[in-house]
Amino acid sequence: MEYIIVGTAGHVDHGKTVLVNALTGVNTDRLKEERERGISIELGFAPLTLPNGQKIGLVDVPGHERFIRQMLAGVGGMDLVMLVIAADEGVMPQTQEHLDIINLLQIKKGLVVVTKKDLVEDDWLELVLEDIRETLRGSVLEESPIIPVSAVTGEGMERLKQALEQLVAETPAKSAAGKVRLPIDRVFSITGFGTVVTGTLWTGTIKVGDTLELQPEGLQVRVRTLQVHGQKVEVAKAGQRVAVNLAGIETGELSRGSTLLTPGTLVPSYRIDLQLHLLAKAPAMENRQRVRIHLGTGEVLGRVVLLDREELSPGDTAFAQLQLEEALVAEKKDRLVIRSYSPMHTIAGGLVIDPAAPRHRRFEEKVLQTLATRLEGTPAELALEALVRVGLPLAGAELAKESNLEQRELTESLNE
Repeated sequence: MEYIIVGTAGHVDHGKTVLVNALTGVNTDRLKEERERGISIELGFAPLTLPNGQKIGLVDVPGHERFIRQMLAGVGGMDLVMLVIAADEGVMPQTQEHLDIINLLQIKKGLVVVTKKDLVEDDWLELVLEDIRETLRGSVLEESPIIPVSAVTGEGMERLKQALEQLVAETPAKSAAGKVRLPIDRVFSITGFGTVVTGTLWTGTIKVGDTLELQPEGLQVRVRTLQVHGQKVEVAKAGQRVAVNLAGIETGELSRGSTLLTPGTLVPSYRIDLQLHLLAKAPAMENRQRVRIHLGTGEVLGRVVLLDREELSPGDTAFAQLQLEEALVAEKKDRLVIRSYSPMHTIAGGLVIDPAAPRHRRFEEKVLQTLATRLEGTPAELALEALVRVGLPLAGAELAKESNLEQRELTESLNE
């Protein structure tokens, strides 16, 4: 069976957690403070079995602007998104910021759920729906279904489940083959068991007894036990929400933002080359501007080095290098989100070209041409570029690594 993760997004108090509860019977607000304040502060998770028997995982994210960091830690593992908008308030500031993040991460499959339908008259609802359509214009969700519901009366809930069923059927699952990559979003200790980490398994398969690598810490750990949605399992596959009980490490040695990996596959880096896109409504970005970089479940500070200009204008795209204050684990074609240092607003996003880049001279044509090749080039062109750059005979895994390719991609290209 394939495994799909569906996440919520939307403004605070627009009914995301109530909607998840209505779908699954699970209140994802697990913290005492969340229940007392009536808002989500941390990520919440719940399993859902659709009418056709397909099992999916729901990720409920906080909507308050103070908790965007937590929202970003959850959104990276989503295959589908439910943008939740309350009928009585309509589009609000965090609706727009969450939509910007969805656009920057290119989460192209999703739907819009208009909650609290029971609180408004039909003519008001029509006005809200029209405003939503206008807001979605030009976004990745422009053609997505818009479904009004009431979690209180149940109206629209069956239609929502059917729409989810159809979208899940159209969504390709994450690859259970290849390397393990699990960005960690929670770390805690259980008496008698020790350190437990949780996250969405992006790729690969984890088995009890496996030895994995923790990056950027560079530590080896062993998988003692596994759980998927509270059920003990021997094997966890890509697309599942996983809790991993680790042997050989204390909770103080890792944190949210760490990544579990197949040993020797990805390395932490302080420099990342990328194609950078600045939001049209953001202020111009200066060279070496200090920013906050969100990738996977991690957040680090760094500076943006613009490689072909002194300033990036709103709405423009350019090649850049992120120079990080702490190491991040990245992979070619990862998408990341950039927020301003202070005050904190989402301003840009990027597509990773080289996750462990050398330092570059700015305004150098050869560097810009190489980045263009790495961004758009075929596997054969990427392999040739790597051979020329390294200047040594390379084959197999070494050539794939230098080309930023999977071994399978390289082999298929060379056999053509």
